[in-house]
Amino acid sequence: MFTDDRPIFQQLADLLADDIAAGVYPEGAAIPSATDLGVFFRLNPATVSRGVNLLVDRGVLFKKRGVGIFVAPQATDALRRRRQDGFEASYIEPMLREAALLGIDPATICQIISNRVKDKS
Repeated sequence: MFTDDRPIFQQLADLLADDIAAGVYPEGAAIPSATDLGVFFRLNPATVSRGVNLLVDRGVLFKKRGVGIFVAPQATDALRRRRQDGFEASYIEPMLREAALLGIDPATICQIISNRVKDKS
């Protein structure tokens, strides 16, 4: 599940963020405790806490002292906007550069994508 390419706490934060964006943890819902997450993922609770705190610092989660950690209001929209920005930078821009090198015009790109979407349906 976790790889060696990035620190585990960052990978855990990304995994939790993915779950929040997918609606596994809706806005206002509690997430499992650091202890429970540590047991589930077989991680040190300190590592789990670092990952959770990363999301707290980003405003995705918030803590209620003595109660737990909860998904912040608007977290889902914020995560999706952030991922959409990353999507454009990671996928759209390189595709457009490659298309320009190959002489593929924007209308053809749209048609190719439309055909692929239809094939998947």
